[in-house]
Amino acid sequence: MPVSVEPTTAPSTPAEVLRPHAEDAFGAELAALAVQDDRPRPARWRLSPWAVATYLLGGTLPDGTVITPKYVGPRRVVEVAVSTLATDRALLLLGVPGTAKTWVSEHLAAAVSGDSTLLVQGTAGTPEEAIRYGWNYAQLLARGPSREALVPSPVMRAMAEGMTARVEELTRIPADVQDTLITVLSEKTLPIPELGQEVQAVGGFNLIATANDRDRGVNELSSALRRRFNTVVLPLPESAEAEVEIVTRRVDQIGRSLDLPPVPVGVDEIRRVVTVFRELRDGLTSDGRTKVKSPSGTLSTAEAISVVTGGLALSAHFGDGVLRPGDIAAGVLGAVVRDPATDRVVWQEYLETVVREREGWQDFYRACREISA
Repeated sequence: MPVSVEPTTAPSTPAEVLRPHAEDAFGAELAALAVQDDRPRPARWRLSPWAVATYLLGGTLPDGTVITPKYVGPRRVVEVAVSTLATDRALLLLGVPGTAKTWVSEHLAAAVSGDSTLLVQGTAGTPEEAIRYGWNYAQLLARGPSREALVPSPVMRAMAEGMTARVEELTRIPADVQDTLITVLSEKTLPIPELGQEVQAVGGFNLIATANDRDRGVNELSSALRRRFNTVVLPLPESAEAEVEIVTRRVDQIGRSLDLPPVPVGVDEIRRVVTVFRELRDGLTSDGRTKVKSPSGTLSTAEAISVVTGGLALSAHFGDGVLRPGDIAAGVLGAVVRDPATDRVVWQEYLETVVREREGWQDFYRACREISA
């Protein structure tokens, strides 16, 4: 027989937290969208699909409220992702590391359900209980299997409450644990054989998973499980300017929470980091004239954000607050040289054949030479 899962109320987010959940950090935008949104909404959705897409892509509402972009990329990618969540198929966000899969999944859940915290983090050690349910062993020993002893997983809660669950790094989870999702996604039911009961999903339930196939330790999805997902591939930024915009926006958000200098004073160095990463990633300089070797790492947009944020911290605490080549050189070296045996040769060759000859890059060249020595 069906069993209910009691909803839990998350505590209010303190003002001093380093990284508020999406629904807290952008609560004002979500509230403004809800007021202006007069389009049809699927069962238990906080916003219509159109408003969810607007929340992710940004725009200006009729009352003048500006919605900041959360994702800079093809509009159609976001529209397909949102429309998938309005069907009975789950959503798989696929892409190389650093393409904002986790970021997009969090904001989708926040906009659709108002809660992005129903999360299963996939690792090689993720057990089946993380997806199905666990037990309070004190209660289990005292009373045996009972509803009071059952500990619902985020997926079970999402099913019972008509919410959006998230599974991060699905392909890192062992294959036999992955397949626990098959019944959930196909039958919309989670059996509890110990109690002779089940949890049936109510309207509004869906699941967002993220995965990449570039890292080590990847477990391929079974064909049965993959059929339960609609796969949306998140591409790398198409242009350098788009990537600079993404890095600038995210670094500014992170920097404000850490009291770091404002981004505009370092935009030239952001553009430099993006240029280096894109050229090494593509194996070709931006002018198309020189082929270069690519290192073993992905050199993703996320890594560029990390390098620039670290540079801002250096400039704030050990410099004059202005982001300079010396502040980013160590971060760039650390991101490029992952395998000392091969990547160092790639980096030295790029440094001498491209960076040294580029006009206006002499300060960066000297800083990189100094840190590389």
